[in-house]
This record gives sequence, structure tokens and C-alpha cells, in this order.
Amino acid sequence: MIHKYTLILLSIFCSVPSFAAAPLITDDAGTQGEGKYQLELDYAAGVKTTNSGQELSTTFTWGIVENVDVIVGLPYDWSPFTEEGRPIAIQKGFSDTAVNIKWKFLDHSKENGLSLALKPGVTFPTGSAQKGLGNGEMSEGIMLIATQEWKHGAFHCNIGYTRNAYSLEEDKEALRRDIWHASIATEVNMMKNLRSVADIGIDTNTVKASGTHPVYIIGGLIYSVTDSLDLDIGFQGGLNNTAPQATFLAGITTKF
Repeated sequence: MIHKYTLILLSIFCSVPSFAAAPLITDDAGTQGEGKYQLELDYAAGVKTTNSGQELSTTFTWGIVENVDVIVGLPYDWSPFTEEGRPIAIQKGFSDTAVNIKWKFLDHSKENGLSLALKPGVTFPTGSAQKGLGNGEMSEGIMLIATQEWKHGAFHCNIGYTRNAYSLEEDKEALRRDIWHASIATEVNMMKNLRSVADIGIDTNTVKASGTHPVYIIGGLIYSVTDSLDLDIGFQGGLNNTAPQATFLAGITTKF
């Protein structure tokens, strides 16, 4: 029963944004700058699905130097667990904590608009593997990020790899360890304080029994209330049957 829940939760939230400019999953190459901070609160809810999970994620970013950020993300998940179409339990709690370092090693934004960054990271097993809220072991990954700015907005491209580890024997047998990610996104300045965003990407399916890898698409808006406060809303859809079919996204981001 718990094993079934683990697979459900993985399928629902494999593409929930954690560190990108919400509601995007694809990250940008920008950094905060030395001594600057960002706090992001994001909400995601599966809709029109049998098992409609939800997640509230808090992400804190600290610019330790001009081109290096430390990023810490902690999600709180809750989801009904059903058997034969009937809700029998609700699993909820904190999931695994992710700590990443983003290093912008190329910044030509003032010349040709191109920036490149690397983002290595680790995930600490703060969530309960028995409840399906985490892997139970530390995992590592790295992401290559490219951003191309233009007069009407920006394009972003991500290619990443994660090496998952699992504590439960049933997860070791059923789930893949090597997870790849590729995605592209765009931001378009519609007016002074409003941007439209779009994102499309693919991830390795964590479930060994499936050879179909989930493909997602996101559309949304980011409204800048002030220079230091953004509100966002979006909708994520699945382009095949292994991706979450419908997810509502919303968030708030403040910089200080």
C-alpha cells in the first residue's frame, strides 16, 4: 500500500517547480548578487485526477557572492491515497530537503545577452520514505543552465542529471536511479509589470516498468507588484499519460 502511494506521489510531483522563477520549472542563469536574498512560496495542486496531491514549497536563496547563490528548498506534501477508487487515507508531511549551489560562470548579458550557469545539489532525506514522502537516502544532481536575453524577454534551456538513492528495498527494485531532465522556457514582457511564460520539458520516468518518459507543458503569468515582490499563476499539463495531466500553480516571491 505504501509502495503504491510512493509511485503516485512521484508521478504527481516529478515536475513541480522548486528553484526556477515560478511557475516555471526551467531555471534561469541569473543570480541574486552578493548579500541579497530571495524567499519564494509556491503552491501546486493536482486537479481532475483520481489522486489529487498538493504541495506547498518554501525556497530560500542567498547570494553569497555576486555570481554564486545557495538555494534551500523544503516542500510540504499532502495527498489522498485511494484503493479501488475509494479514499482510505491521507498522507502528509515534509518531503526531502534540497540544497543547491548556482554558479554563473559566464555572463555576457550586457554584450550578447547570453549567460551560463552550473547548479550542483544534494537532496537530504528529511521526508518519510515509509509514507512515500521521500527517498530515505541522500541523492545528488547537477544542472547546466543557459539564458539568452532579448529585447522582449528571455529564453532558458536546462539539461540535468540526478542520481537517486532509495532506502526501501521495494523502491530499489521498482524505481530508476539515473534521472535525466531537459527543458526549455521563454519569458515575454507583455507590459511594464507583466510577463507571460511558457515551459516544456521531459524527465526520465522514475518507474522501471514504464518506458514512456513524462513530458510536461506550462503556461502562466508573472506580475511584479514592486521591484521586490512578484505574484505568479500558471497551469501545468501532461503531454503523455505518464505526466501529471493537470496541475494548478501559484506563488509569491520577495527579494530583500
